[in-house]
Amino acid sequence: MSGQGEQERCFEVRAIGRVESPLTERAGAPRQGDEGGPEAWLVFDAPVERGLRDLTAGQEVLLLTWLDRADREVLAVHPRGDRSRPETGVFATRSPDRPNPIGLHRVTVLAVDGLRLRVGGLEAIDGTPVLDVKPVLPGVGER
Repeated sequence: MSGQGEQERCFEVRAIGRVESPLTERAGAPRQGDEGGPEAWLVFDAPVERGLRDLTAGQEVLLLTWLDRADREVLAVHPRGDRSRPETGVFATRSPDRPNPIGLHRVTVLAVDGLRLRVGGLEAIDGTPVLDVKPVLPGVGER
């Protein structure tokens, strides 16, 4: 970190909502949403309501979550938990265990109901904090 020396830089990130999902344990969750992730609700806090107003059913979004049950000390894993695969640095994997466990999920909005969004194919477990939602961008010529 140029100019920072040994000092750690910190950033304040606040959850804006949470996931309501039938998945309650990490062990029962698929590794990726397209591998059997169920439908789930994203429940947002009232202060961010205005930010939700133009989301519509059928829209694809990128959901950023804080994987609050992750192990932040892990720097290398066997991909997909398969010990026959060589150990790999976490930044070359999608492992939830990593120094800053930010989850990235591409989901489809199925319904919008006030402060609640129903999404399909989400592997995040119940209670996972929501950090942000961003639209999936169309191709360059379609923006």
